Amino acid sequence: MSTSLPLTIVGSINVDLTARADRLPEAGETVGGGTLVREAGGKGANQAAAAARLGARVRMIGAVGTDADGAWMRSELDAAGVDTTSIQTREQPTGVALIVVDREGENQIAVCEGANGEIELDGVVFGADEAVLAQLEISMDLVVALAEQVQGYLAVNAAPARDLPDVVLERADLIIVNETEYALIPALRTAKRVAVTYGADGARLFESGVEVASAPAVKTTVENTVGAGDAFCAALTIGLASGVPAGSALAAACAVGAAAVADPRSQPLLSSYDTYLAR
Repeated sequence: MSTSLPLTIVGSINVDLTARADRLPEAGETVGGGTLVREAGGKGANQAAAAARLGARVRMIGAVGTDADGAWMRSELDAAGVDTTSIQTREQPTGVALIVVDREGENQIAVCEGANGEIELDGVVFGADEAVLAQLEISMDLVVALAEQVQGYLAVNAAPARDLPDVVLERADLIIVNETEYALIPALRTAKRVAVTYGADGARLFESGVEVASAPAVKTTVENTVGAGDAFCAALTIGLASGVPAGSALAAACAVGAAAVADPRSQPLLSSYDTYLAR
């Protein structure tokens, strides 16, 4: 299956400042010997870059500052094949994520939202054939507005974990979380369609609390888990919104997530969606 799905990502755009260390620090502890990497990130931008590299026709709705980082983030998304004409410029600085990654690829993240807190939908039109994917590094008011305005397929990556208003729970065609987020949001037990990732144990898809599909994890070498969930979200949204059967879409998303884990970047290089669907 070749996909040219029109997909809009509404979400965060951050500069990732990543310290790679032997292990993660405990509370109040300083861990030395790290190396610092500065790269493009943000859950929204990560998902947009992944979706474009998988072959979807992607536009990004987000916000950056007037600073040099804002221009850099636009150029990185342009290079990934994302339509950046709907990215807004704000007086707040471009968002920043402070990340520590250990030798096993596990991470700790603190996000400074900056311009991400000022995204607006004024003048934005969503087509009936257009899928939309959002996350929770943007305001909940914006997510509610999407639930009210999006005409086509709507997917919500409920991360970081926050309670979802009824209008979002009832409208979303797909909600994507990891097992920790699933435990923190009880209302997802009865949501109409929820995908849950379990790390090395793969992923499952639930409809109104009943498991309808599952897929195993793909074994790989772990380099960085920061962008893996975002790549998974992009791939699963592409698959399900394009009509791929649930089990196949879930398996392809797990394969994409594994490819992302094996790449040290938050916005990993990926092959076309068909490559992972065939596995």
